Amino acid sequence: QVQLVESGGGLVQAGGSLRLSCVASGSIFSINAMGWYRQAPGKQRDLVATITNAGTANYADSVKGRFTISRDNAKNTVYLQMNSLKPEDTAVYYCNYKGYNGAYAVTNSWGQGTQVTVSS
Repeated sequence: QVQLVESGGGLVQAGGSLRLSCVASGSIFSINAMGWYRQAPGKQRDLVATITNAGTANYADSVKGRFTISRDNAKNTVYLQMNSLKPEDTAVYYCNYKGYNGAYAVTNSWGQGTQVTVSS
């Protein structure tokens, strides 16, 4: 299995910035995707951004232009740079890892979550 440890959450004012980090360890697949999901109280857990080992990124429409996902493959770490934060970005942010064997995902791991609170 892959273990994920998130860091970087906190409380910021609207318009501010925050950077989340997630370090993966364990059985890393050469073909993989890492990403961030978030869940606000009483809401579903939704995709924020993902990035493949090749660097292909995907973003939710609500964060396009404000958030940037990146990764350091040598460190098995994914980052989420969050700029122009809005109160509606407030949520628990979860790191996710999917490992693939060919076309099939064979592992799916989640971090414990880190709280991001954006005050108005």
